[in-house]
Amino acid sequence: MSTSRLFGLIGNPLSHSFSKAYFEEKFISEKIRDAEYREFPLVKVSELPELIANEPNLVGLNVTIPHKQDIMNFLDEVDSVANDVGAVNTVVVSRDEDDQKVVSLKGYNTDVKGFEHSLVPMLSAEHSAALILGSGGAARAIIFVLKKLGIEYQVVSRTPTGGRSIGYDELNEETMGANTLIINSSPVGMEPNTDAAPNIPYEYLNSAHLLYDLIYNPVETEFLRRGKAAGATTKNGLEMLNIQAEKSWDIWSS
Repeated sequence: MSTSRLFGLIGNPLSHSFSKAYFEEKFISEKIRDAEYREFPLVKVSELPELIANEPNLVGLNVTIPHKQDIMNFLDEVDSVANDVGAVNTVVVSRDEDDQKVVSLKGYNTDVKGFEHSLVPMLSAEHSAALILGSGGAARAIIFVLKKLGIEYQVVSRTPTGGRSIGYDELNEETMGANTLIINSSPVGMEPNTDAAPNIPYEYLNSAHLLYDLIYNPVETEFLRRGKAAGATTKNGLEMLNIQAEKSWDIWSS
């Protein structure tokens, strides 16, 4: 089908993603007839220039694991929020109206808005300190939001670097009790590996905890299931996806 505007998602893998279905439903329900959304599985972000050259109608991209940081090296411009975060999940491909040649690539981060707007309604005074599981591009958006909200945080990583970065083997009853907000930004538990869960001591969870998983497929991850069993409040990443997707569309349409 020939369309005047092509949008898409780049990353690897993409089998877990709802983005294509989300935008296809949006285009139908809002009668947007001149747009198409496709998935472009890129093993390496260095494949981006070839993709853009081969798709002359491509004007907007979403970016997912594992390219949110490395893609910044291929952009002409990055907006202030994405620059501060250090990660990009939305790209505008500006083209010459006459020959469709690329004029510029500009990056944005809509994960920030998606995470903040979906998290804030669930917070209470006891959620003053957080553990962020994973240290990739999504974690950077979370850190940006937590700093803005005045919430202390530590990043839990398989390869800790010191300071605010700690290892999973450092999590104990005291650490878990002091950090009642726990956010999974890693892909552990994502479709198809739905039996997996981040390696934290779940026995120290209780009703004071809020567990937020950026994963939305499956709807309830093993991480959230174990949290719920311990009495914790749980939240998946579907609302965040919807908010950031709408923000991406606003940017592409402006």
